[in-house]
Formats: sequence, structure tokens, C-alpha cells
Amino acid sequence: MLREALPELVTGSVPGPKAAELLKRRDAAIPKAMCGTTYPICMGRGEGAMLEDVDGNRFLDWIGGVGVLNIGYSNPEVVEAVKAQADKYFHGIFNVYAHEGYVKLAEMFDETMPCRGDKMKTYFANSGAEADENAIKIAKAYTGRNNIICFSGAFHGRTNLTMALTAKKAYALGMGPFPAGIYRAEFPYLYRAPKGYTEEEAIDYYIEKFLKLFDEATPASDVAAVILEPLQGEGGFIPAPIEFVKKLRKICDDNGIMLIADEVQCGNCRTGKYFASEYWKEAGAAPDIIATAKSMGAGVPISAITARAEVMDAAPAGTIGGTYCGNPLACAAAIKTMEIMKAEDYCGKSMHIGKVVTEAFEKMKEKYSVIGDVRGLGGMIGVEFVKDKESKEPNPEFVKQLIQSALQKGLLLENAGSAGNVIRFLAPLCMTDEQMEAGLKIFEDAIIENL
Repeated sequence: MLREALPELVTGSVPGPKAAELLKRRDAAIPKAMCGTTYPICMGRGEGAMLEDVDGNRFLDWIGGVGVLNIGYSNPEVVEAVKAQADKYFHGIFNVYAHEGYVKLAEMFDETMPCRGDKMKTYFANSGAEADENAIKIAKAYTGRNNIICFSGAFHGRTNLTMALTAKKAYALGMGPFPAGIYRAEFPYLYRAPKGYTEEEAIDYYIEKFLKLFDEATPASDVAAVILEPLQGEGGFIPAPIEFVKKLRKICDDNGIMLIADEVQCGNCRTGKYFASEYWKEAGAAPDIIATAKSMGAGVPISAITARAEVMDAAPAGTIGGTYCGNPLACAAAIKTMEIMKAEDYCGKSMHIGKVVTEAFEKMKEKYSVIGDVRGLGGMIGVEFVKDKESKEPNPEFVKQLIQSALQKGLLLENAGSAGNVIRFLAPLCMTDEQMEAGLKIFEDAIIENL
């Protein structure tokens, strides 16, 4: 059975002949911007943490659809839930008429999301970018203000607004002009804090830089919200330090600013909590609004926006919702996904995988001078590669070679970070221990091969 299998390349290398032919057809039919050459993979089927291509090559997937497959490929219970819903109806626009799945899923998220407040309300969109954009719309409606503060290293999406919020402008090349009223603070990247600073000194340094925005960029009284990833994804898998979040929460409270947690990638059990904002809430710094997507639908497109009732109810009629938002098939997938994740303790699975993998990465860090930092929460881990540990100069060339070496051994990896020098660990949380050990061996072998 594929979900229990180990990596194996039956064609010796990739792409195999069937994949090569399909990739030719892809290049002829689809825009160049969508036709990368890093991964010459054509999917045949997927189960659990394993992907099989059209030639029968089997890969352990540590990319997970870029964080979408926390529950794995083709979970049988989710498949059956979607089939059962498909027998009833595919679609209904919720702004016009209600359906049970939307209401039930909203109730489940209202009970689960660690937002500030007692009574929550939730609504749904189709993607992470839509979730972030809608979170900002809610913050603006509630506060009556226009400006937004985001962070260096942030990735929030590819709509016009979320491209403006996203730090790396390679994702927005030639796509402006962008909305006004967006200001960027420096994310607390402790590994790259000023040399010689303690963690406490570094956090104070980043807070001081944040506060300068109120003098040099936007008055605090004009700011509707601060949007922050609890653990940055594209930025390099960097956790926001809890002490920084606590200080940021107080700044927001003192100035009537909403705090938005972008949990598009780090939510849905990825960090060892159902939502990473639970770590914030435990520290007394819960966000006002949470946006999530990716793994909540097990691969079916759906996203969620949650806040306390008084915040949500500030949105004027007609300003939120949309044709496909809360599609019945997507709601059915998301309901079953949450039921499985809670019943089978996917948070526990994340912590187990995270512990084993982090310990292995830390041992590699001691052995190999190219590994500068290992960081993360639960099963969301970043390994940062450098040219040497003293200078910490990013080493994206090594990471590119590492990805190709691992690929040809049956392990799928992806980079992250503004310099592309971080390997992101996003393996499905249903990965078996045998698969995990096989992946770690391939990972280390690929490092050695490129030293």
C-alpha cells in the first residue's frame, strides 16, 4: 500500500519517460511562469505522506502541497465525506441560501480558534490570500481606520492587496500600483539580530524599530491592524518570539489596533497546537482575528476568518462573502478533517515528528558547517544553510543542489527564506516512523554528497 511505502525511483532518475512527455505538453499549454524546472514530477496518485508519479516512482513528500497536506494525501474518510456531499449537491451561494455544512463548520471553528473574546463568529473564503484580505476588511470595518502594518519576510498572498503585504517583491514583479496605507516593520529574526545581542536585547531592538513607524510612517491612530505570522513561512520558518508578541499585543491594546494572526500555513495542527496562536493565548496575548487555510480542507480549497462576535458584526452587509465561499464540498472536507485531527490527536503527531526530526537536524548542525540554524514549532521546522557559521552568509546555492540530490533519491524538499537558503519541513503529519527515518537518511546523504 502506497501510504506505508518507502521512497523508490524505479526509472533510476526523474523525469521518467511518461513524466517527460507530460511536461512537454505542460510547457506548450500553460504560461511559462507556471512551468518551473526544479521539480520534474507528474503526479499519478498520493496516499499518506507518499506521492507516486506517472512512471511509478515513489517520493516521500516533505513539501506537503506547501503545507496543505497535514492530514496526508487522499484520507479515505475525507474522500467518503466529499462523495456523500456530492450526492446531495455541489454548490450553493451562502449569501443567498444557507446550508448545514457551512453552519456546522463555523460552529466548530468558533469553538476551536484561540481568538481574544468569549463568543466567536467565523466565515469562509477559498484561499489563504482571501482569508488575509478578509481579515483586513474586518479590522478596517471594526476600527474605522485605513492603515495596516505588516513585517519583513512576510508572505500573505498574490491578490493585489496581499502582494502589497508580502515582503518579497519577486512575487509582485510588474504588478503594481498597490494599495496605499501599508507599512512594514522588521520581523524579529533572532538568528540574524544585531551581533552580540541577547534574546531580550534583540526583542527590545525590534520593538523599538516597530514603534518608530508611529513617528515616521503612520500615526498609531490611523492603524486598523497589525498582521503577523506566528511562524513565518516563505520568510524562512521563523517563529515570532512569544515575548515579542506579548509586547506587540500591549502596543495594539494601548492604541486600539487589531492584531491579526495569519495562520494560513502554520494552523491546523502543524505546530503542535491546533492553531499556533494558542501559544500566544497561553501567554496572555491572543490575537483579535485569525485567518487560516491550506490544511483545513485536506486539499479542497477553503479558508476561514474568525474573530469575536462584536468585531465580525462590524462588517456592513455585502462587503464579505462570495460565490464559492464556503462551498458545500469544501465544507464537507473541512468538517471531516477537523474531526479526524482531533480524534486522532494530530497535535500529538506533530509534536512527535517535530521532536524526532529536530533532534536529527540538530545533530547534523553539529556535524556540518553548512547548517547555521534549526528552528520551528512542532512539525514545522526550518533548517538554515550558510557558507560558514561565523559570517552566517546565506548559502542558497547549496540548498538548490541539496533539493536536486534529495529529489533523485526520492525525497521532496522545498526552500524558503528571503535568500532561498532555508529548507522547510512540512511533511504530512501522518508520516510513519519508518518513512521519517528514511527521509532523514536521504536528507543527510544529500548534504554529504554536496559538501
